Amino acid sequence: MAVYTDVNEAELASFLADYDLGHVLALKGIAEGVENSNFILHVDSGYFILTLYEKRVDEKDLPFFLGLMEHLARHGLNCPQPVRNRHGSALGRIAGRPAAIVTFLEGMWDSRPSVRRCAAVGEALGKLHRSSAGFALSRANALGIEAWPSLFAEARARTGEVHPGLAGEIAKELAYLEGSWPRHLPRGVIHADLFPDNVLFVGDELSGLIDFYFACTGELAYDAAICVNAWCFEPDGSFNISKGLAFFSAYEGVRKLSASEIDVFPVLARGAALRFALTRLVDWLNVPADALVHPKDPLEYFGKLRFHQQIGNARELGLLR
Repeated sequence: MAVYTDVNEAELASFLADYDLGHVLALKGIAEGVENSNFILHVDSGYFILTLYEKRVDEKDLPFFLGLMEHLARHGLNCPQPVRNRHGSALGRIAGRPAAIVTFLEGMWDSRPSVRRCAAVGEALGKLHRSSAGFALSRANALGIEAWPSLFAEARARTGEVHPGLAGEIAKELAYLEGSWPRHLPRGVIHADLFPDNVLFVGDELSGLIDFYFACTGELAYDAAICVNAWCFEPDGSFNISKGLAFFSAYEGVRKLSASEIDVFPVLARGAALRFALTRLVDWLNVPADALVHPKDPLEYFGKLRFHQQIGNARELGLLR
């Protein structure tokens, strides 16, 4: 979430004329993330999120994202729900961008999640994977392994600005992953970005999952690897095995990982670390100077990648079967 495109009063009034939400009381930009322009919209009928879709979101993918949120809610997962206008559409345009309004969820995200909260997200991810099986639409992963070489090419000439020798390290890891990546694991709809800032809690109770704009069809275990990287490391870069144990135990309470998924999980964790290291690297080098956004440090994920390069099997991450 971020703000790249401003919305003026006249544009907002014209857009909302198609909705039955009442008068606008306030519109406030959200200064987090790097993908879309997001605002808290306060109207007579309550609070909502207004999203303007920016460069990385292909407009043709929006029915997938919005339809997935509706599907998951019907299967018991609490996530934002698209608000449809008087014409029955969840999509419109404002300030030259495709845009949607979704419901506002109560809760706070946690920058240092506890073991209990890691278990809660493991259970939620398992439910997401299980309930999304009946979703009719599909979408290729635009940031899957096939995209990583082009991300590297985009940043390669300037990697020395971030850390000396980084280009060689990335090239070596890409070669390893291209030769080792599993091609026949169980697949389905994945969130692909279930970081702590996309999970809300009220107390220790998980109150909702948000930001489905990387969701796609992919390897289910890869989605779990993304979560392990995002939830089970401490701020100093160390891996917390208790969090790993809690995450996997809760996930497998809903969906058991196959033997093949367990065998290759360290490879998936390396790939998940490299994917976010690369996109953070590109954003670090290219986020516009005037954007109301805080780019995330790519070196955090290169550190996680180096950790996984030393891992021999999934047991070292807390997956004990």
